Amino acid sequence: MPSNILLIEPGYPNKYPPLGLMKIAQYHGPNGKNDNVRFIKGEDRRVLDTHWDRVYITTLFSFEFARITNAIDFALQVVNGDTDRIFVGGIAASLMHERFSSEPRWRGIRFIKGLLNKSPAASLQLDSFSGELYADDIAGLPIEDHIPDYSILDQIDYEYPVIDAYFGYASRGCVRKCKFCGVPKLEGMQRDVESLSDIINGIERQYGAKKDLVLMDNNVVASNRFKEIMAEIRDLGFAKDAKLKRNGRAVARRVDFNQGVDARILCKDPMFLRELSTICIRPLRIAFDHAGLRKPYEQAIRYAHEFGLNELSNYMLYNFYDSPQDLFDRMWLNVSINEELGIRIFSFPMRYQPTDRPDRGHIGVKWNRYWLRSFQIILQATHGIVSGSPDFFKHAFGDSFEEFENILYMPHTYIRNRTWFSTHGGKPELESFRARFFKLTDQDRCDLLSVLTEHRNPDLGAELARSQNAKLRDLAPHYRKVPVAEERTIWEKMKEVQYAQGEFSRQDTEDPAFVPDDERVEDAGLNDPVMIEA
Repeated sequence: MPSNILLIEPGYPNKYPPLGLMKIAQYHGPNGKNDNVRFIKGEDRRVLDTHWDRVYITTLFSFEFARITNAIDFALQVVNGDTDRIFVGGIAASLMHERFSSEPRWRGIRFIKGLLNKSPAASLQLDSFSGELYADDIAGLPIEDHIPDYSILDQIDYEYPVIDAYFGYASRGCVRKCKFCGVPKLEGMQRDVESLSDIINGIERQYGAKKDLVLMDNNVVASNRFKEIMAEIRDLGFAKDAKLKRNGRAVARRVDFNQGVDARILCKDPMFLRELSTICIRPLRIAFDHAGLRKPYEQAIRYAHEFGLNELSNYMLYNFYDSPQDLFDRMWLNVSINEELGIRIFSFPMRYQPTDRPDRGHIGVKWNRYWLRSFQIILQATHGIVSGSPDFFKHAFGDSFEEFENILYMPHTYIRNRTWFSTHGGKPELESFRARFFKLTDQDRCDLLSVLTEHRNPDLGAELARSQNAKLRDLAPHYRKVPVAEERTIWEKMKEVQYAQGEFSRQDTEDPAFVPDDERVEDAGLNDPVMIEA
């Protein structure tokens, strides 16, 4: 008799479907153990009426701990407290393994650390003595090596921004041991997978041809088989300008190494960019995590341009050991290169959080809580994107570090409604603020920053009004807590202005700041209230 298997992805927003659960579904499904497999997103109470023989929960980022907790507690309801039937794996469960395992109410749940790359029985820690389901599967294909089951995605209403793609790896692990990265703990040293072609061909046989190829390698250019991997990708139908015939028309394909490629390797030999230019890669993602990478990053960009790769994207880590000046200089470099070479670079600033921290509250040594929130509000307005377009960049971030720093100091209502306060009805109020702010000495600014960062009172104006510094008291009205109704009035007035001027709030594909959803990075929590209040 088939067993009932429940797969749960916590209710956080995410860009890509859960590859681990898709492989588990393949192991248990009609091409495997022939069990009944059900997939849910979040806490779907409709599953409470069914007896589930096993429940698997995936985990993503550690800062989603609250939502992961909800999913695990819900699973306890599903199995009536029988923790032996619950298995939790994935990124957060691996990087925070002790935190999960030590929770008293979860005692007995198996928290799986790392990849399911051993036999199913060994990977899942199954006990043959107690007769657990499939505990005798000690020589079967590792779950990690199964073809992902795309059919389970039809069981939920949630729409992943990237879905029409082959998901896989050409290599696992990384040669680097960056302190901010969890890959060494998750995957270990660099190694190649058995066969990318087997994975892609297997997906196509079972679920049809996919338009794109999304490879989640952490450092593919470090592979000793790099050239062979590029040749394999071309042979799989993803050569430069490749198209897929679908419903009587040809659609452009694309390859995305979504974790980025390593500038420190790319800069050593133009061969790497020459090879990458032979596949339909879009965009080329190059990490630019700190100022020390400037020379290799810039050389890699120039090699890319030389071989016709002009649609580029990068990840830009901040809130680690960097300063706001460091971040601004890296963002500005892209503007300069864009203008010089006539290319298109988009940056996606990624706020560093320790890989074992259960929230987004970390504050880097050269940052502070207020500036992090200010920068987050700027990114909310740009949808997390830093465009290399000079006009777009200067409007959002300023045309110098001094101006960028001044923006970080601004009252958040002014940042959030910048256009209203800079050019429309709120202009007198902003001008009044600037007149007072620019009279501050360096010491006054330090005093102001102390108030802005040390007090949790949402009405910072009330805190400034109590200051012994007269200049700070003058600024108090500008930092007052603005009622939601008042801010909504501003939004409504801005809509009227936009319609009157023929502008619309949607992003136009001709806008230099436009980036399609499938080319954006994984959710960075820009609108998450946990991050906002951190």
